[in-house]
Amino acid sequence: MSGPEYPRHYERSALLACSPEAAFAHLDDFRKLSAHMEQRPGMMAGSSMTIETDEREGRAVGSTVRMRGTMLGMELALTEVVTEREPPRRKAWQTTDARLLVIGPYRLGFKLDPEVGRTRARIFIDYALPERMRWLGRLFGGIYARWCVDRMAADAARHFRRQT
Repeated sequence: MSGPEYPRHYERSALLACSPEAAFAHLDDFRKLSAHMEQRPGMMAGSSMTIETDEREGRAVGSTVRMRGTMLGMELALTEVVTEREPPRRKAWQTTDARLLVIGPYRLGFKLDPEVGRTRARIFIDYALPERMRWLGRLFGGIYARWCVDRMAADAARHFRRQT
């Protein structure tokens, strides 16, 4: 998955107690998938990001999602565009503009594989270090990437445990 643009990779699998169609419907919703960014998590030093979507709500190739917030007095912002969407199997999106502290440009997504009575969700991030303050990315980029992907996987697993 990683390429020259995104030399770093992390992924996490989660077993979801649902069909691939139900899993895709849930993960296709940026507000549900990225809910951890709108909270005030410790990883964000108590800050949060607001999420804005275009009229297609991030549910079509070419659709855009924007997030904005501040952390330790610094403005953070990013724009993502959906690059791949094949219901109920996979979806991916990447940054087109990112002002972040510990990671640079990235590609995020998920792949869904049916298993007997459930779905295996593989959520991944491919990313580069930030152009500025690369030392900060070397120290904290991997930690942040793991936190973000692990939260998405855990939130999805928790959602479908409640549904059964």
